[in-house]
Amino acid sequence: AEALKHLRNTSYEGKTVVVSGSGNVAQYCAQKVTALGGKVVAMSDSQGYIYDPNGVNLDILFDIKQRRRARISVYAEEVPGSEYHAGCKNIWNVKCDIAHPCASQNEMDAAGAQALVDNGCMAGANMPLTPEAIEIVKSNGLLYSPGKASNAGGVATSGLEMSQNSIRMSWSFEEVDEKLQGIMKNIYKACYDASVECGKPGDLMIGANVAGFLKVAEAMMAQGNV
Repeated sequence: AEALKHLRNTSYEGKTVVVSGSGNVAQYCAQKVTALGGKVVAMSDSQGYIYDPNGVNLDILFDIKQRRRARISVYAEEVPGSEYHAGCKNIWNVKCDIAHPCASQNEMDAAGAQALVDNGCMAGANMPLTPEAIEIVKSNGLLYSPGKASNAGGVATSGLEMSQNSIRMSWSFEEVDEKLQGIMKNIYKACYDASVECGKPGDLMIGANVAGFLKVAEAMMAQGNV
């Protein structure tokens, strides 16, 4: 709970961030991190990872991945001062404040999680972690964000798009982003409040499971199905 209290008061401003992957999820995660003042220093694909101490130039990365459909190693060939390392597992050895695993499920094992802990990382996510990595992250007080809650943003945005279509309106990017932030804050609050009620304050995985169950159960009871 104390770790979560600290994190709530921490912004991305001035933070060093590692984002694994370089597909849609990773690209726009890196874009959002950068917009919030963070510096993404490493990204990867299935063959290896790049490290740019000056911060990954997202215009170049997007061009490589979206237009040229090339391997991420091309970035190191074109950006002075950056490095390419074959194999993507060691990306977690790059020192950072925040890690966003955005490549694939179970991509981070216990060794990767321990490397983040040893390097002072303070936040991560859950679907990309193996069960052993999850235990290391949780036992060391890192923010552990359950996938069912973290990934709700994509579903929520699809819902907002359907709403626009139904009411024949078009919202700006800023309007959609504001609505999405409100939705995600409510999801976090629901997870945290449920964790407190369960006697596990700050355990967002338990909170998400309980909050999700209660929402379905209460809807079933309201409709007379229970």
